[in-house]
Amino acid sequence: MIISRKAHIILPTHRLLDAASETSKGKAKIGSTLKGIGPTYMDKTGRNGLRIGDLEQDNWKEKYRNLANKHEALIGFHDVQIQYDLAELEKEFFTAVERLKELTFIDSEEYFQNAQRNGKTILAEGAQGSLLDIDFGTYPFVTSSNTTAAGACTGLGVAPNQIGEVYGIFKAYTTRVGSGPFPTELFDEVGAEMAKVGHEFGAVTGRPRRCGWLDLIALKYTCQINGVTQLMMMKGDVLSGFDSLQVCTDYKYKGETIHHLPYNIEPENVTPIYTEFPCWKEDLTKMNNPSQFPAELNNYIDFLEKELEIPIKVVSVGPDRTQTIHR
Repeated sequence: MIISRKAHIILPTHRLLDAASETSKGKAKIGSTLKGIGPTYMDKTGRNGLRIGDLEQDNWKEKYRNLANKHEALIGFHDVQIQYDLAELEKEFFTAVERLKELTFIDSEEYFQNAQRNGKTILAEGAQGSLLDIDFGTYPFVTSSNTTAAGACTGLGVAPNQIGEVYGIFKAYTTRVGSGPFPTELFDEVGAEMAKVGHEFGAVTGRPRRCGWLDLIALKYTCQINGVTQLMMMKGDVLSGFDSLQVCTDYKYKGETIHHLPYNIEPENVTPIYTEFPCWKEDLTKMNNPSQFPAELNNYIDFLEKELEIPIKVVSVGPDRTQTIHR
């Protein structure tokens, strides 16, 4: 494990600020994970942040104390009361810092440039879905960073012209954790069955994910803004056995039929228009070759490829790596 010196550090008081801010919003909360990420980004853009490279400097504890004191003052501005023991939180934090110091800190841009010069292959894994992107997501129900493929450039210091393939990973249906608009969300037994079979719980928070039919408008949009060159469809097995499948192919937006993702997709503005497909009844989890796929699944994939104009190279039929089928 190696860590960029430019990576920002989440302080205990960042998490407290996050909790105070989210609590103060009441019913208007955005569904924060309460990990302190938003307040850390605020310090980053405000040029106050504490970074990994600072831990190598003699005055890092002084910088920490100044920032933590500022945060405690800010907590008081929120019209809520949160209980905390900062001394106890700091004890855990300083122990974690000593653990961090055992790892290797690097100047990441130089590291990646050397790797490229030496013919290394670099795989960058994005965090979170594209519609959680701070600029191109369903604002304000987003995270604080760029979760699109462009984040590999801004986050790693890799030049845009060095990016090769962009792999787009999507589910055979749509999910969302926390608050925010979700045009194809299902509130019936079908949505409940998707969540149950797909074990749909948030990776960070453990919160149940909201489930719905595949939103092709949102998927096209994310493919465009990421420059996706290959697609990988996950959880095809979860859809097995439904009476039929629905795919949102258009929106009715303020009385007009549109084919793109508009500025606002709140339910008062957007109604999904669906195309229906027959569903497969077979259990996909035992399959290990695309030649075994039922015709209904192949038709579903073919339709998506035609609409998206991007090949679906991988279909997952279960959580094990042996259930990842290359087409």
